[in-house]
Amino acid sequence: MSNPNNRVVVTGIGIVSPLGLDTATTWANLIAGNSGIDYVTLFDAESLDTRFGGEVKSFNAADYMSPKEVRHTDRFTQLAVAASREAIDQSGILVDSGNQDDFGVFIGSGIGGLSTLFEQTKVLLDRGPGRITPFLVPMMISDMAAAQVSISLGLKGPNLCTTSACSSGADAIGAAYEMIKHDEARAMLAGGSESIMNQLGFAAFNALKALSTRNSEPKLASRPFDTERDGFVISEGAAVLVLENLNHARKRGAEILAEILAYGASADAFHITQPIENGEGAARAIKTALKRADIGIDGIDYINAHGTSTQLNDRMETEAIKSVFGEHAYTTPVSSTKSMTGHMIGGAGAIEASFCILAIRNGIIPPTINLVNPDPDCDLDYVPNEARHTEVNIALSNSFGFGGHNSTLILGRYSEA
Repeated sequence: MSNPNNRVVVTGIGIVSPLGLDTATTWANLIAGNSGIDYVTLFDAESLDTRFGGEVKSFNAADYMSPKEVRHTDRFTQLAVAASREAIDQSGILVDSGNQDDFGVFIGSGIGGLSTLFEQTKVLLDRGPGRITPFLVPMMISDMAAAQVSISLGLKGPNLCTTSACSSGADAIGAAYEMIKHDEARAMLAGGSESIMNQLGFAAFNALKALSTRNSEPKLASRPFDTERDGFVISEGAAVLVLENLNHARKRGAEILAEILAYGASADAFHITQPIENGEGAARAIKTALKRADIGIDGIDYINAHGTSTQLNDRMETEAIKSVFGEHAYTTPVSSTKSMTGHMIGGAGAIEASFCILAIRNGIIPPTINLVNPDPDCDLDYVPNEARHTEVNIALSNSFGFGGHNSTLILGRYSEA
């Protein structure tokens, strides 16, 4: 059982996203309602059904890693290292022989080094097996973001990776929270990272008919809960939090940004890609988190929705929220920040948990942009098009993934009590 006196707090946030290369820039663009979606520049997308996405613009991995490390790592790993360094810097935590053995890393990735795999497959076909880089495997496998962060920062505690599709980042934070609750670590870097900005990644999701094809208006393409939504928008990025045992954070005089109050997870046990339309699986994850946090349905001030901008997900999530919150569903603000960031796949749950913390800290709920013609089946308060200034004490973040993964995090304002 978890130690009831072992509270888990957040002392650092690092974000690298289509909205900015750091947390402050990303947040400023988010609350301004700016879209990070544009035409693809990282590869030639002209032959694809979708030619736009959420790229991390002007990212230079050499700002965070040595030239050798840059050559031998995939972009998703580079993004994770960048976000982790910002989170560590903000937290002010010093990594040394006194704490590195129980300071761990838990970074999720839904797909891993797909760009490296794609490029090396072309090398195999064009030039033969003898020309494949010996770094293919360590660049490709999904755990390398966590591994490289551990190596880069000298963190010797538990070092793990979650791969649960679009729930990966949220599950990494939830699992790291549980490890600290169970005294298996004093501090953890936890979050998610993804970069599948290549022809294979886009073509694969196009084949599933999952992506928006609004090529004439890329900034308007991600439109959760809108009648005219036609699919999600692939993006890339990383978000990482520093989680600590409260006593550890207090002892070093850390600034506490928020507290993790609960983590709930469930499975649909239904379909490899489609959610249950009534949202029963998602509702169970939400109920589990509320029960573990000992919070009533009137205690949530803001819900950051998974809100992918697909027909099935947005209706399912709306039904799940209504089934759990009843009439309170209609008075609880809900927004989908994917309308601006796009869908960061394994990084999505982590950046959205970060946005919940920033909403609590700043008293601002980010909007759902591009919500012009609301779907009659999606009839909640989605904070349309403009940020809302209001007190947020407790926020809930949903993440759902292919395979029927459902994950919910509850985050709250820190208080001494």
